[in-house]
Amino acid sequence: MDVQPPPIRTLDDFLLGSARFALPDIRNLERWNNRIINNLLYYQTNYFVSFLAVLGIVGYFQPFHLFLGATVVTLMFMGFVWAAENQAQIRRFRRNHPSLALGAILVASYLFLTVLGGVAVFLFGIACPILLILIHASVRLRSLKNKLENKLESIGLKRTPMGLLLESLGQEQEAGS
Repeated sequence: MDVQPPPIRTLDDFLLGSARFALPDIRNLERWNNRIINNLLYYQTNYFVSFLAVLGIVGYFQPFHLFLGATVVTLMFMGFVWAAENQAQIRRFRRNHPSLALGAILVASYLFLTVLGGVAVFLFGIACPILLILIHASVRLRSLKNKLENKLESIGLKRTPMGLLLESLGQEQEAGS
């Protein structure tokens, strides 16, 4: 099945008028995790555009450090995915502790960039948009259209870039719940 990027959602749906927000129930981590994953799938094009906008701003002021930071994080992520596919212990860790696995990638990238001196670019150019995306995905309530689109993704009728990313992080069983 071909990978199809979903359409960009309207600003009204994403942030303004019809958008509904509420703090997640921190006592029910499974439900919170499902909300994040489903919002990541539904708003992935909006998140990608937002991420690129922040990267563009940072890249305008610090292009070399941005490139260096992006390269390090990409290599760390690719190394983690490779290790998880080839090492049973790492694969189990990724499935059982997805947040810790993502945190390990970011911390390893941070430590590597600290040695190289590009900490500011990592923090503001890469981690800041990821944090903003995760905050939005955490507090944005799902609509009926959101749930329908996610169900199509989860049963395999549609393949999207975010679905592939979540699958590589071991979250495919969560999507669509």
